Amino acid sequence: MTLRSRWFLPLLSTGLTLATLQADEGMWLYSNPPRKQLEERHGFKVTDAWLEHLMQSSVRFNSGGSGSFVSEDGLVLSNHHVGADAIQKLSTPEKDYMRDGFQARRLQDEIRCVDLELNVLQSIEDVTARVASAVPKDASAEAAALARRKVIAEIEKESQDRTGLRSNVITLFQGGAHHLYRFKRYTDVRLVFAPEKQAAFFGGDPDNFEFPRYDLDFCLMRVYEDGKPAKVPHHLTWSRNGTKEGDLTFVSGHPGRTSRLLTQVELEYLRDVQFPATLDRLKRLEVLLQSWSARSPENARRAADELFGFQNSRKARDGGMAGLLDPVLMGRKAEAERQFRQRLRENGSFPEAEAAYDRIADAQREIGRIAPRYRLIEGGQAFNCDTFDIAKTLLRSGDERAKPNGERLPEFSESRKPSLEMDLFSDKPIHEDLEILKLTESLTYLANELGFKDLTVQTILGGKSPQVRATELVLGSKLRGVTTRKTLYEGGADAVQAAKDPLVELARQIDVEARDLRKKIEAQGELKQQAQAAIAKARFALDGATSYPDATFTLRLAYGTVQGYTESGKPVAPFTTFAGLYERNALMKNQAPFDLPKRWFRRKSALDLKTPYNFVNTADIIGGNSGSPVVNRDGELVGLIFDGNIQSLVLDFAYDDVMARALSVDSRAILEALDQVYGAREIVRELQSGMRPNR
Repeated sequence: MTLRSRWFLPLLSTGLTLATLQADEGMWLYSNPPRKQLEERHGFKVTDAWLEHLMQSSVRFNSGGSGSFVSEDGLVLSNHHVGADAIQKLSTPEKDYMRDGFQARRLQDEIRCVDLELNVLQSIEDVTARVASAVPKDASAEAAALARRKVIAEIEKESQDRTGLRSNVITLFQGGAHHLYRFKRYTDVRLVFAPEKQAAFFGGDPDNFEFPRYDLDFCLMRVYEDGKPAKVPHHLTWSRNGTKEGDLTFVSGHPGRTSRLLTQVELEYLRDVQFPATLDRLKRLEVLLQSWSARSPENARRAADELFGFQNSRKARDGGMAGLLDPVLMGRKAEAERQFRQRLRENGSFPEAEAAYDRIADAQREIGRIAPRYRLIEGGQAFNCDTFDIAKTLLRSGDERAKPNGERLPEFSESRKPSLEMDLFSDKPIHEDLEILKLTESLTYLANELGFKDLTVQTILGGKSPQVRATELVLGSKLRGVTTRKTLYEGGADAVQAAKDPLVELARQIDVEARDLRKKIEAQGELKQQAQAAIAKARFALDGATSYPDATFTLRLAYGTVQGYTESGKPVAPFTTFAGLYERNALMKNQAPFDLPKRWFRRKSALDLKTPYNFVNTADIIGGNSGSPVVNRDGELVGLIFDGNIQSLVLDFAYDDVMARALSVDSRAILEALDQVYGAREIVRELQSGMRPNR
């Protein structure tokens, strides 16, 4: 479920009316929670204090995913697979924390993560009017996009200078609203506990997106300030009793992206063009890393996290594609659009909204024409290696930082500078052999897609085969050294040019075309955003602001009941147990990926096998919600979102609660495993009391 969307072309979407929300539907803004629905359907009254506490107990992992504070001393709970990027970077051939797990017995044993940033939402401010007024009404698409970029950069810079908080303007309702989100940043994050990957991801890819499930998918980290554990004002209390079937539960997390408000034209583009292309790419990369991993244990260790990301994304897109190919789902979407457009015509007060659908269709066709080349050149599919990403960042930072803040590409704005520099100067391990492997494959893919005789392909390959070219580029580059990166970054454009680094020079060779492709895509996106804003304005006027926007990887509130379902005529119970874990392991004869670490057999007799392990509920989630806390009516933690079942993969396009379910690790399973399997009693005491014991 982790959000990993490097090669997915952004498609700014437009709005369909959400006239009738289904029972537990919604990824709700904290500034507009579903108070009426919760009170009418569940007898629960949302108070401001309850909402504020949950909001500031929730954590965003900038690497993709969610988490929560679970003690006043900055202890953070999330999924193992959300923390895997950080755990992988801390591992070595001698100390493989992914394979063997990790436990800090003392405070001084907690290991600082290489480049992990955590964000905690502090406030939301509506800046829609200011953004809208800054865009000239009759400006060209390019001029309008620049004006919007400029005012957003101004708002973010003013806020950051005034508050010291990370400040990002978020586009909502596909252009119908703009909100300023302010986050507290934590950059000193340390690993406290992680189980073995085999316990966290029991069942591996075969069981991914399935239920029943038996995953101990959690890890614990701690945020520090001034070298000491941070004292956080809000944290979640661990529930003593957990949850049971029928209970109302809440999910507070950061869903990455949904496409529920896309027009029919846009959905058809996803179905016919974008999803097939994305799936083809993911499957190629999955096979590449599987083959490379099979050559040696060290190869497998280095590629493990990236391979999981490709497998997870591939399976998720397979499920989404099934939804797009479902005539019932697509028929409902088409009918909803037809009814709303009919309402617009009958009302007669919204001519801009009526015309907006045709404008979106025109822009979508133009995007479709540009997209294949954009994904390769500017989107990075042709240059899949970390060192090229560094080269591109250094090249553009030298050019962009010389411009006024409002005229820069957004990723180089002042408000994003701290995060950019943290990522750029990360001393994460970069392996030459893996870099060469990935770059060779992606250069080959480039030639296959555009044709060997394409001028850009010829320029990039330089008269050499993809393998020879990739090898000379990677081995010739000095950018894997952090000191070199800092020197070039601080020296600006002149220093970057003087370095003559081969990967920087490659980035320079394609930069003009890449920027041009980006400009064209953004211009069409601006046209769509203007059209979408007209539709959103009409929708608000006709239906009121009683709904929720598509997901944007910002904090949302969802809710649902703990509830099983029926599959193939058989009931699926909402809970699994430790007993079921051992039964599944025995049935599969302890063979990978259904094997268990040895300690789990040694400690089996100490476990209460009736303890709930994983459970499902009807909450509305999507990728990015991984690691989200699940809380009860009292705001106590009862679970940890780690996945959805296979039927939930259509939630990108439409909510369903018949079979779609969110999967969670039960809070009782986490305590039982920590105590009886891992002997981590001090961590258990901290979770139960909310305070770090003196260690």
